[in-house]
Amino acid sequence: MKILICISNVPDTTTKIRFTDGNTKFDSTGVQWIINPWDELALTRALELKEGSGGAIEKVSVITVGPQTSEPTLRKALAIGADDAIRVNAEAKDAYYVAFQIAEAVKNEGYDMIISGIESSDYNGSAVGGMVAEFLGIDSVSSVSRIDIDGGNVVLKREIDGGSEVVGTPLPFVAIIQKGVALEPRIPSMRGIMMARTKPLKTLEPAEAESLTGFVGYELPPAKAACKKVDPENMKELVNLLHTEAKVI
Repeated sequence: MKILICISNVPDTTTKIRFTDGNTKFDSTGVQWIINPWDELALTRALELKEGSGGAIEKVSVITVGPQTSEPTLRKALAIGADDAIRVNAEAKDAYYVAFQIAEAVKNEGYDMIISGIESSDYNGSAVGGMVAEFLGIDSVSSVSRIDIDGGNVVLKREIDGGSEVVGTPLPFVAIIQKGVALEPRIPSMRGIMMARTKPLKTLEPAEAESLTGFVGYELPPAKAACKKVDPENMKELVNLLHTEAKVI
């Protein structure tokens, strides 16, 4: 069995976001890039499955669509434990474009399980995993909170309204995972970091594809209003503010 993890290269959540060219382009100057948190959990669970498979899982690969500057993120995934990596040498224009490139890159590679995070922490589109499955013509299961392999059969737990359900699916398939699939992401060891330097990282040129959307402009959320302090003895003023400004009573 071979597992593929779709990796998004996203800004660290502590990064201060800025825009250029009249708020039409994201300013990547000084940005610290990381593995999308949901994808990092997916990688962690895939490695746990491989280690407990007794050799049934041949390898765990990672793939991203991005320029050369995204390679350190792939190297981190290799340091965590992935066996090899694929980078499609293109800007991640939109979900359709990214999913198409991933599908084209791996359609003949024979992956049995493809895992995608439920969303990326930058655009929160929640679309790539399902699109990859559609392009490849295979099943997909969404909202997966646990993946297990029982006697060669893949068993998935997924969250639904009011509870959860356990399902099985034939191979190959795409699992779209959410939090809970692994307790916490793995931290690369020094040995893993050293080994990552020699693991295969293949670069592919993008397939010809139409980009269906474009970004007209970006807008930061409005700044939060200044905090008002009210004397604890002045309950009348507090009630008035809650009624006239906060409008919660």
